[in-house]
Amino acid sequence: MTTTRLLSSHPTAPPVHRAAPARAGSGVPGWLVALLAVGTGLTAANLYYAQPLLASLSKVFHIDTATAGGLITLTQIGYVVGMLFLVPLGDRFEKRRLVTVLLAVTTVALLVAGTAASFPVLLLASLVSGATSVVAQILVPFAASLAPDHARGRIVGRVMSGLLTGILLSRTLSSLVSDVAGWRVVYLGSAVLMALLAVALYRALPEHAPTTGAPYHHVLRSTVRLVRTHPALLRRGLYQAAMFGAFSAFWTTVSYQLTGPEFHYSAIGVGIFALVGAAGAAVAPLAGHWADRGLARPMSGAAFAVAALASALAGFGQHSVVLIALAAILLDMAVQTTLILGQHTVYRLDPAARARLNSAFIAIFFAGGALGSQLGSLVHRAGGWTAVAALGAVLPVLALLYWTTEHWTAEHRRARRAAH
Repeated sequence: MTTTRLLSSHPTAPPVHRAAPARAGSGVPGWLVALLAVGTGLTAANLYYAQPLLASLSKVFHIDTATAGGLITLTQIGYVVGMLFLVPLGDRFEKRRLVTVLLAVTTVALLVAGTAASFPVLLLASLVSGATSVVAQILVPFAASLAPDHARGRIVGRVMSGLLTGILLSRTLSSLVSDVAGWRVVYLGSAVLMALLAVALYRALPEHAPTTGAPYHHVLRSTVRLVRTHPALLRRGLYQAAMFGAFSAFWTTVSYQLTGPEFHYSAIGVGIFALVGAAGAAVAPLAGHWADRGLARPMSGAAFAVAALASALAGFGQHSVVLIALAAILLDMAVQTTLILGQHTVYRLDPAARARLNSAFIAIFFAGGALGSQLGSLVHRAGGWTAVAALGAVLPVLALLYWTTEHWTAEHRRARRAAH
């Protein structure tokens, strides 16, 4: 099978597609979609390996649970930094080489994390690996740029299903590996996977010319300008910040609940529980279909309501692992739905700036995720699982209230344009 090549007659010109074997109607080879899905899943998983390990790390490094939760927060802060300063380079440099370099740095950072002798070293290594794991968010707009307009939602949905599956299965894999071989092997094993992935992507990805020749600082400035120019970008970012905050609060603290006196779960038990969240990934292709049919707004509102309901269910079911598991599935489905609908909306704003649009979108909502992780740890220490569930319910309700202003805001903008 011949690899698709995207050629350009000028470094700043849009890439030109050369024919390649493809899935019917999609314009993108099925094997390439699968590779992009695996690549995004493996890199995004680096952000979540530590979540089920927090109780163990607290004992190993003799720190309290709130301090241990800072590991997740700092990793997500690193991701925000990477989104702001590294992902925009996807519009400025050839993407295949950029992906390879970032994965090489990720490999080194994970090796340092796996051999860390102190918690501060682990924090620093996690900050770096979080920043460079933004490869996932370079590959997603890459897939969007390869897909024709009529199939873009479906292709992005398939790639995102790989990313979201990687996020969800990372917890299970981390729990199982750490229970058998220790927490260090989780990081060292991921380093090996990143090295192999770098080679695979470099050999298989098509070349993709940059879409701008502007200097780096101009690219960064233009990313900020996109937020001001496109109100939908900021709105969708804030929607997802609230949803991801609830998601992060839940998954950062659920291991404390499951290993506590109520359930006495082992690390393997926590890992098996995390598998239930993977069921939520099944909604990704469906969400892409909804996006292609123009249902982004109504399905977003429904997802906010489902997320609030899921968090309330988790609170009421604090003594029932079945209810907590059901809450996890509903929450993951809701968060994934709004993410894919949001990305579909954002990618349509400016096809020549998809990497920068994605950079701003993901940075906004990952800031919400980092805040949710830290607030979740603090709230859990102060008020237990019920307080975490209350936090998780409030955040999507705020998004739902903001969502109700969307139609009015659009009408107001149209009226102002008509007046001028």
